[in-house]
Amino acid sequence: MKPLKYIIVGVGGWGGYWCRQVLPRLAEIGKAVPIAAVDKSESALSDVRSNLGLQSDRLYSRADEAFDNHQADFAIVVVPPASHESIVDLALAHDMDVLSEKPIADSIEACCRIYHKVRSSGKKMAVTMSHRFDRDKQTLEHLIQSGEYGPLNYIIGRFTNNCRAFASWGEFRHRIPDPLLIEGTVHHFDIFRSLTGSNAKTVYAKTWNPPWGEYAGDSTGLITMEMMNGVSCFYEGAKANASTMNGWTDEYFRAECRDGTLELDRRIVRLLRGGPSSAPVAEIKPLLERPVWMNPWIAEQFCDWLNGGPPPATQLEDNIQCAALLFAAIESAHTGQAVDVQRYLDRALLHSA
Repeated sequence: MKPLKYIIVGVGGWGGYWCRQVLPRLAEIGKAVPIAAVDKSESALSDVRSNLGLQSDRLYSRADEAFDNHQADFAIVVVPPASHESIVDLALAHDMDVLSEKPIADSIEACCRIYHKVRSSGKKMAVTMSHRFDRDKQTLEHLIQSGEYGPLNYIIGRFTNNCRAFASWGEFRHRIPDPLLIEGTVHHFDIFRSLTGSNAKTVYAKTWNPPWGEYAGDSTGLITMEMMNGVSCFYEGAKANASTMNGWTDEYFRAECRDGTLELDRRIVRLLRGGPSSAPVAEIKPLLERPVWMNPWIAEQFCDWLNGGPPPATQLEDNIQCAALLFAAIESAHTGQAVDVQRYLDRALLHSA
């Protein structure tokens, strides 16, 4: 098949990673090639010339001009979440599918509006929840879902850092509301969903910011989830601790199965077994092998989907559940009450229709 054509909106910051690490590979393996790029920053657009080989007449500061002047198969959205809906609107108006960075949008209302628009258009959309597609998390998911260790009982997750000083976790994260949930836990919610093979039934979140955390919003949280298949999940997240026990990409997850404890800690997966009074015996499990992980893999799956292959796990129909869990957890943190996630989502979808 001929390579698909795309327009990428947002090539600075994280978009620069896309242009350096993700998109050149799509061209190398014949999946997709760029037709235009958009960014407000001249320096960011300048980098695209070398990274993607686009000439000046393919570089735009305004998304509407790029979409009007070039017909592509899909759009890649790498702009702040508050701008996602407007770019998705442009893509749909120009008969394009959409591959967007997480989350779907910056509010459950906007997420649901996008959901309805994409469904009614008949186009395809996926969200790059990259973290669940990292090698160590995929290995743990594979071991749990294999059934070799019996049914899953509950999962513990931990993401704790010493990023208490202002700007140590990126300046903007220290300025926004709910930084832990919005910028970190959203990925871990998706991992809990993938490990359990289930959507969330209820969520209860207790979040706060300690006096020494230089954040405008809550940097610390303890969260309990009950999944629809009956599995319970418990999560500890903290960005202002005295030490970094399990930082970004080095998270801790422990899956308690009937016939074994599967533990992921700093990218090492172990099987633990033992008797009532003896120390557990640990067996290190090999990590899975494949050519690429995370965003490069998701982008490849998306292109295959557009060419008639199976939908990626993060297609919009699935990812709306991740958005619902995120914003339901924020509501729980703000109200102090547990939230029925499915009722929360149904209500949001109904009001946004």
